[in-house]
Amino acid sequence: MATTLLVLAVIATGLYAGFMFAFASGVMPGLKLLDDEQFVAAMRRINDKVPGPVFLLVFLGFVALPAAALAVPVDGRTDDARLLLVAGLVCAAVSHLVTIAGNIPLNVALEKSTASASETRAAFEARWNRLHLARTAVTTASFALTAGSSLA
Repeated sequence: MATTLLVLAVIATGLYAGFMFAFASGVMPGLKLLDDEQFVAAMRRINDKVPGPVFLLVFLGFVALPAAALAVPVDGRTDDARLLLVAGLVCAAVSHLVTIAGNIPLNVALEKSTASASETRAAFEARWNRLHLARTAVTTASFALTAGSSLA
């Protein structure tokens, strides 16, 4: 059971880190090329779809699976492996805090904005991207640490 949970934790953290990286390296640079109205409309449509069932499964698994893998006793788990898994879980929690406290409120404000597209974009894009880069970094660290724990 412990091995299965750890494998699932590595998969979930890898999927989530990949999603964050793809957004940072491809989606947002592509959207940057749009005019203000197109950008706001595109982000609103993305925000309608991203919290779908598959995404939510990975989003929740990103924290729950490493926590479950840590909670299950394992004969022979080294202190280094445990420490790496704890560090990966901390990074996952930080990523979720950034998302919940930063990106989601910006997404909600974008959706509710009645200002012009240029004002809405100006209030959203740079802040959202900074927060997204921070969570991409800690998400990638979470993946590396969680995967590393399986090798330690």
